[in-house]
Amino acid sequence: MKLDVVSLFPAFVEQVVKVGIPRKAVESGALQFHARDLRNYSDGADRRVDDRSYGGGPGMVMEPGPLADAIVAAKTAIGVDAKVIALSPQGLPMTQALVEQLAAEPALVLICGRYEGLDERVTPLIDFEVSLGDFVLSGGELAAMVLVDAMARLLPGVLGHEGSAEADSFSTGLLDHPHYTRPPLWRDASVPDVLLSGDHAKIARWRRKQALGATFLKRPDLLEKLQISRTDAELLREFLSEHSGEKN
Repeated sequence: MKLDVVSLFPAFVEQVVKVGIPRKAVESGALQFHARDLRNYSDGADRRVDDRSYGGGPGMVMEPGPLADAIVAAKTAIGVDAKVIALSPQGLPMTQALVEQLAAEPALVLICGRYEGLDERVTPLIDFEVSLGDFVLSGGELAAMVLVDAMARLLPGVLGHEGSAEADSFSTGLLDHPHYTRPPLWRDASVPDVLLSGDHAKIARWRRKQALGATFLKRPDLLEKLQISRTDAELLREFLSEHSGEKN
């Protein structure tokens, strides 16, 4: 996958591929990453890329000229068919499903907005916008870094186990099940016996039940979007009965 990120702070954005999974993705060749300095496309000696908003009001607006030139340069470098994504609080929510969709693309250009946003006349060059959430950041760099990290771990061969990403929260529409490791007893809390049983069918059933229960307790809105089977419904009832008994 090829990624070209357009930003006023390219050195900041580059930090995402210097650690952890994104770094591994780059080192393995699964990810080709480049951060492009928007100021290099300014016509002025002061390298300015923003100006006052027509109609008045506070804040500055990113000029269309430098943005358009940077997008053309990025697409020329990684592929003219690359989709252009702007990071914006007005965009589509960054869900796991959307991350999976974008990670399947061969090339993407990410635009990190700043100030009051982009000049509206540059929007025809943008395929769509993506939002980290219903809040406002100082710029799109952090959102772009989050998206890069989320996509990098889905690229082929990047994670140590092919099933790791598939088992993550949201990949199946549910939150993840609880995880345990050594020691089997820690501060009077023990690992559930089923996980030590070696019975893979029982372990899978327990994990599914816990995932359904965790989703019901923490994110019931996710369950409302799913068509759960009769088996899942029974597992959920079993979980809730056990959970109620623990509280009592």
